Amino acid sequence: MVTLAAEVATCALMVQPITGLAACSASSGPKTAVLVELYTSEGCSSCPPADAQLGHLQQVLDPGADVVPLALHVNYWDYIGWKDPYAQAAFSVRHQWLVQANGHTTVFTPHFFVGGIESREWPADLRAQVRRQSAQPAQAKVELKGHLVRPSVMSVKAEAKLDANYPHAALYLALTESKLTSRVTRGENAGTTLAHDHVVRAWFGPVALRGGSMVIQQDVLLDPSWLASQLTAVAFVQDQDSGRALQAVSALSCAQP
Repeated sequence: MVTLAAEVATCALMVQPITGLAACSASSGPKTAVLVELYTSEGCSSCPPADAQLGHLQQVLDPGADVVPLALHVNYWDYIGWKDPYAQAAFSVRHQWLVQANGHTTVFTPHFFVGGIESREWPADLRAQVRRQSAQPAQAKVELKGHLVRPSVMSVKAEAKLDANYPHAALYLALTESKLTSRVTRGENAGTTLAHDHVVRAWFGPVALRGGSMVIQQDVLLDPSWLASQLTAVAFVQDQDSGRALQAVSALSCAQP
């Protein structure tokens, strides 16, 4: 086990928390909590079933399965008639990287990755993939803490330590929102109201683990359109060589007053 002291990556000026506002925390366990990523787009007519699958993921998994779901909306379909309001160019870049890490060259949506390993036969193989990875001992420890420092700003801190030798491991931090709906007026899904869960709203990383450990501390400005009761903080460690997710945690209710 690596015991070197963690370096701190401070991304914003911290302020004192306001008494009475919510706080949350989560710590990873001895087994792997499985990161499940969906690359999706509101401009893709094949994506709504996958969006629904992610929103009801626990229904297709073993009881008690420990998963951390993320919906990352890509922007490369925006040109065909509808600009996805949740898309970020960084997610398109990440999607391309994961595809290459899996030994392929073609990006497409919807596209599931389970622990960094692609799942082309969803939902049939999601359960088996999560089961296999959940049975593996965790390769890292991750702790996550969050609280509101004022009604429009949430402070989030993630700390990671490796339990194995991954020289190019990195720590990521994200904020997701669920129970979102969009009325699409153009493109392949024109005339459809779409529902989304676990949509990544804020994203930080990768931040390299140095000496086997790292801390990210970030103040996140909450957009007035975000519903605080549906926000979740997420942190995970990933091997930047293979794309394999080594451990993940999530914490609910960080932004609820």
